[in-house]
Amino acid sequence: MPRIESTYQRPWWLPTGHLQSIYAQYLPRARVAYRRERLELDDGDFVDLDWADATDAAQPLLVFFHGLEGSSDSQYCRNTMAEANSRGWTGMVAHFRGCSGEPNRLPRSYHSGDSEHCDIVLHEMRKRFPERTIFAVGVSLGGNALTKWCGEQGEMAKDVIAAAASVSNPLDLGISAEAILHTHNWVFNTYFMRAMGESYAKRMEQHPHLREKGFLAKPKSFSQFDEHYTAPTHGYSSAWDYYHRASSRGFIPNIRLPFLLLNAMNDPFVPASLFPNEWEVPDNVVLEQPTDGGHVGFVTGPFPGRLDWLPKRLCEFFMSNLP
Repeated sequence: MPRIESTYQRPWWLPTGHLQSIYAQYLPRARVAYRRERLELDDGDFVDLDWADATDAAQPLLVFFHGLEGSSDSQYCRNTMAEANSRGWTGMVAHFRGCSGEPNRLPRSYHSGDSEHCDIVLHEMRKRFPERTIFAVGVSLGGNALTKWCGEQGEMAKDVIAAAASVSNPLDLGISAEAILHTHNWVFNTYFMRAMGESYAKRMEQHPHLREKGFLAKPKSFSQFDEHYTAPTHGYSSAWDYYHRASSRGFIPNIRLPFLLLNAMNDPFVPASLFPNEWEVPDNVVLEQPTDGGHVGFVTGPFPGRLDWLPKRLCEFFMSNLP
């Protein structure tokens, strides 16, 4: 059966709900010695890859796609890279355009349906390491993009990677965009709007024509930002068209490689009513839906807590799918 019982248990001292996600951001992050590589793209742009190298080149490579306004410094990236290294694996965080600390060159940016980014990076890794086992994981926005890529590729994905995992996937972008406007999510909405606005302000300096929509330097909601920037810049006719075509939930039935879909029931952005049931997915898709965990929270242990459950769970899933 594709649905399994989760081993995650929320510590008794940690409040449930959205506070788990906030608290996780303040816990210590693993130290990782990254090596940066710039990957030049055919369209004249670039993406930066941060490598957490291991000495044994015969061991697996774990490719990580981060969340909205995330980077290799995000707690889930650092902790997962450290766990991969502890097993002798090499890890690599593939920054979306403009997320590595330096603005990308083109007016376009990245978005939740950016499976093209996954395709470029993963095929590049397969080209470089034709015999190596490659795994891929995406969190939040990166999880949506990776899930969409796996569904688009179908059987062909098996020629590129051995298995994939998606964590805190928004699944339906329109509903998630509405959910973040709820009162209890004001901290997240404020953070994301500020970060996205600052990013847009920097783009206006590089690309003066974007000043026509200068109000996006202080956006009020995802729907406003997506209607006026994300959609038209990335080939969608409207925010609704973007949400409809880029949401990953509809791609899940087409996934053919081993795939873990991990979503907490109390994720403040992703209502549990969006979660697929076992009869909606193929047997190769594992559904893990713990009661707690929030949005990429998953804190464990005695106070003040640890963030090692998710990295270990991901690596255990991949270990079970070694060729």
